Amino acid sequence: MTLKKTISRESIVDYCAHIGANPMLVQGAGGNISWKDDEILWIKASGTWLANAKEKDIFTAVDLFDLQREVRKGNYSVTPKLKRKSLLRPSIETILHALMPHKIVLHIHAIEPLSYLVRADCEQQIKNKITADISWEMVSYQKPGEALAKAVAEKISKAPDTKILLLQNHGIVIGGSDIKEIEKFLTQLLSMLKLQPFLGAFINENPAPILITNGKSYIPVPIPGIHNLAFSHLFKRLRTDWGLYPDHVVFLGPEPICYDSVSLLIEDIEKGNSPELVFLKEIGVYSKPEFSVAKQLQLQCYYEVLIRQPQDVLLHSLDKQQISELIDWEAEKYRQLISK
Repeated sequence: MTLKKTISRESIVDYCAHIGANPMLVQGAGGNISWKDDEILWIKASGTWLANAKEKDIFTAVDLFDLQREVRKGNYSVTPKLKRKSLLRPSIETILHALMPHKIVLHIHAIEPLSYLVRADCEQQIKNKITADISWEMVSYQKPGEALAKAVAEKISKAPDTKILLLQNHGIVIGGSDIKEIEKFLTQLLSMLKLQPFLGAFINENPAPILITNGKSYIPVPIPGIHNLAFSHLFKRLRTDWGLYPDHVVFLGPEPICYDSVSLLIEDIEKGNSPELVFLKEIGVYSKPEFSVAKQLQLQCYYEVLIRQPQDVLLHSLDKQQISELIDWEAEKYRQLISK
């Protein structure tokens, strides 16, 4: 595949702003994009938002040849070398983008594909949906960064013509020669993996704020339909299927804080606990007033994924060790800090 075609930075910026404004495709600081320009790999900086591409400089320039040289040696933990001064860090997935042979690489956590990718039998279900003319590969869950880059490299080496990578419990990666090709592949994939919500009845009204005697307060989370998470099978899913993909646990924590009543919440607070996000059974979903927009978008993503699951479908959640690796990772702590 030739890489000589010149890429318009403006076309990249316009596309980033477009998809970044759609929470069904991109959630806050999640996802990234890159393009190769001779010896430079331009890639979204960690913690920045694709939606802000027109208002802010969200890209960093790294030494592409150095990264490719190190990958050929089997070094997937190499630190990217900046080609332009920047106060921002390159994306956690920079090595993955460098080893992909395509001119442009897009990585996002689109809701409908993700809704399949968290299912225990996701590969078989996806095989039944994607037509034979689409070149794709499935990658089992790996910790983002070095481990994921190595797994992708193995897939690409065996199937160099692959255009779409489906990452279990994570998201999708698409490679193309220009933005039009990226858009075409994404449109095809979304069409094949179209998945409507199974949840019929929505709880539209917001429950009342909860005032705590010590001055603390919890307010209903202002996301349409979100209070469904406090009812029936969805409330049960919180405890059994919380850690479904990296961004969810990185931004919202290793486990849900659930209470069967307001009195139990108040009792817990009086003991010195002060959770930021709580789920109150058959009442609603509440947060502290300072609960960030970035976290709201991740909660909305989780909700959209859950309501696309039949009640009897078996999901594949990250285990305690995988969640711990994400929570304790300095690179992810930095991303949270920058994305506020």
